[in-house]
Amino acid sequence: LTFEGGATVIVGPNGSGKSNISDAMRWVLGEVSSKSIRGTKMEDIIFGGADSRRPMGYAEVSVTFDNTGMMSRLDCPYDEVTVTRRYYRSGESEYYINKQPARLRDIVELLHECGIGKEGYTIIGQGRVEEIMSAKPEDRRLIFEEATGIAKFKTRKNESERKLERTHENLVR
Repeated sequence: LTFEGGATVIVGPNGSGKSNISDAMRWVLGEVSSKSIRGTKMEDIIFGGADSRRPMGYAEVSVTFDNTGMMSRLDCPYDEVTVTRRYYRSGESEYYINKQPARLRDIVELLHECGIGKEGYTIIGQGRVEEIMSAKPEDRRLIFEEATGIAKFKTRKNESERKLERTHENLVR
């Protein structure tokens, strides 16, 4: 699928795969909860087979971002940035940025810089608009922080504070 600039809306009848697209996007952007992508366990995302097709051994999703022109906001030297996530039946996950192995953390940090993430305003599924509007101000604030790029800095701050706390505990010990 090609998503042009601006908002993209996916509509269709029940059972046509609309949620599969949004779930795949959330998953490749770093979703780790199988319940958030309509599954009971992560293996549920792997094609289990059909009468005419064998089951697959892994699931893979890739999303490519145009990183040129005025919309070039990813801190990456490439004109196109492809983020790939692969999950095997054995439970192993692999992440790639432009076909180079990466950590989930690297992907989340790269995408946080331009306000893209598994939460927030970038992917709004069915019922999410009402949920956002009726949310507590503190919860809505998180969405605005992601949209403005502040979430990245808050994450770094929290991580630094955890490291300082562990260092302090080591000193006390």
